[in-house]
Amino acid sequence: MLKRLTRHRYTQAFLAWLVGAYLAFALRTTRWRLEGAEHIARHADGIPAIAAFWHECLPSMPQLWRMARGQGARGSVHVLVSRHRDGRFIGYVVRRFGIGVVHGSSSRGGASGLRTLLGLLADGGHVAITPDGPRGPRREAAPGVAQLAALSGVAVLPCAAHMTSRLILKTWDRMMLPLPFGRGVVVCGAPIVVTRSDWQAAVPAIEAALTGVSEEAARLCAR
Repeated sequence: MLKRLTRHRYTQAFLAWLVGAYLAFALRTTRWRLEGAEHIARHADGIPAIAAFWHECLPSMPQLWRMARGQGARGSVHVLVSRHRDGRFIGYVVRRFGIGVVHGSSSRGGASGLRTLLGLLADGGHVAITPDGPRGPRREAAPGVAQLAALSGVAVLPCAAHMTSRLILKTWDRMMLPLPFGRGVVVCGAPIVVTRSDWQAAVPAIEAALTGVSEEAARLCAR
């Protein structure tokens, strides 16, 4: 009965509200630093972006959107999540931060999700994607992000976050849950332009860039 109860949509919505409230508190009480503000500044003119980050950074990524708005970025932002129960839960959480949700994955609902994302980008919105989600392998980029960039003509912005005060969950992605009253760093790397003719070659480049900004965020946070 307990398992059925936790799977109920109203229970999930309440638990997501609690998680969202906690994240808002933890993110607000963390002293944040932004590296790569120049890569965000160009989006103040309404240029759309595909923000990509490893799945482990998902709980701290609302802070990226807050910082982007602080830099003058305009437009909506939507995150791609799976149609699975976990994806719905993530959707409940991120809506608290003014982030929209698009449901889809490489195995189910992928084509419709891609069309929705292309429409959002064409309208000047921003898209957030975890290329190794929803099930991994950890820090291995699936081709969807490169395909989206190639079809839309929108550059991929590699992003990462790291905190001094954090809890590493025992999940496949080793997700980092921010704890209050620490220091945090958000790193935005140089945008990656993907052409239709060689989008396959862009996949390892995106993967390397995401790992690079993740390592840079950890290094800066350790100072």
